[in-house]
Amino acid sequence: MGNPSGSAAAALKRQQILQGALQIFLQNGYEGTSMDRVAAAAGVSKITIYKHFQDKEGVFTALIEQVTGQRFQTVFGHLSFTEAPALVLRRLAKTLLDMLATDEEYIAFLRLIIGESGRFPELAQLFIRALPQRVWALLSDYFAAHPALHQSHPEATARIFMGSLMSYVLTQNILHGEAIAPMPPDLFIDCLVDTLVCPVVTPLP
Repeated sequence: MGNPSGSAAAALKRQQILQGALQIFLQNGYEGTSMDRVAAAAGVSKITIYKHFQDKEGVFTALIEQVTGQRFQTVFGHLSFTEAPALVLRRLAKTLLDMLATDEEYIAFLRLIIGESGRFPELAQLFIRALPQRVWALLSDYFAAHPALHQSHPEATARIFMGSLMSYVLTQNILHGEAIAPMPPDLFIDCLVDTLVCPVVTPLP
């Protein structure tokens, strides 16, 4: 049998490295981050880092998994999918926008992913696989299970819903548009959900 205390110590050391690495990546970008800087920020040796991660890409991959996993749990972990679609979608949208309105670390992480996507497209693709694709699949199954919503392509609807929310975050939070092009989040959410949920009324001839 393995050593439980040893495993716990290794997990704590790994977390220590990731926390230090996150701050360095956010400060210096992916290309500007070295294992020397990560080691200094984490308070460990480079040898210790390489015991836990193969290389810089391995560290960043683990960060993507951790950062996205935490936010996925925050938004979806306590969401009940048994209620009416209008309630589910409103709560989902509100939870997401409330989180992103105050989560400066995640906003900085999104800026990092976007900023590095031109030089390192494979890192951006890792992010897409870790979070957006996971969310699209979940919502696609949800829309498919509710034929009364009359959505002909559940995955496309899932992408439209999440894409609209992330466009709001991009323009309001990431690109600092809140000061020049404000939009109340509750109004945005109501209009978005009504667009998907309200039945289409065919005018009388």
